[in-house]
Amino acid sequence: MTFIYILAAILVLLIALYLIAPARYDVSRSIRIDRPPGEVFEYLKYLKNQDEWSPWSRRDPDMKKDFRGTDGTVGAVSSWEGNKEVGAGEQELTRIEEGTRIESQLRFLKPWKSTSDAYLEVEPAPGDGSKVRWGFSGQSGFPMRLMMLVISMDKMVGKDFEEGLASLKAKLEGAG
Repeated sequence: MTFIYILAAILVLLIALYLIAPARYDVSRSIRIDRPPGEVFEYLKYLKNQDEWSPWSRRDPDMKKDFRGTDGTVGAVSSWEGNKEVGAGEQELTRIEEGTRIESQLRFLKPWKSTSDAYLEVEPAPGDGSKVRWGFSGQSGFPMRLMMLVISMDKMVGKDFEEGLASLKAKLEGAG
């Protein structure tokens, strides 16, 4: 009988923790790039260009990539399958606000299944430069929601966004 009480207490504790854990995550970072906004946007809207600045491409140079649809247009899909650090999944362009915003859906298949909404925003910055914001958001399901009590999605993914944006800046400003 004691075992049943202990099991029930653990179950109640897990349910309580699940209810207080963050249900959503939203991570973004931005950087200034010394290139005109139109030029930056035109480069960013192509999924194939992400291989040149994405931190995940560098973590698995042997990653298998596939592209479907017309790159740079709504409906284009980039899929990947890589090592355990990059996993497997696909990204689909879902909305393009010409010159300002690119939205996509990220569908992760490995190491765990999840779906997130991602975006890239470009806006003018002083001196003919651009401010680029890269972000993603989504809902946390079980067990990720419980894990978010002890890990910070912002700290975990934010570093990758900072690394990618620094690489993008170097690429577009001619240093990379």
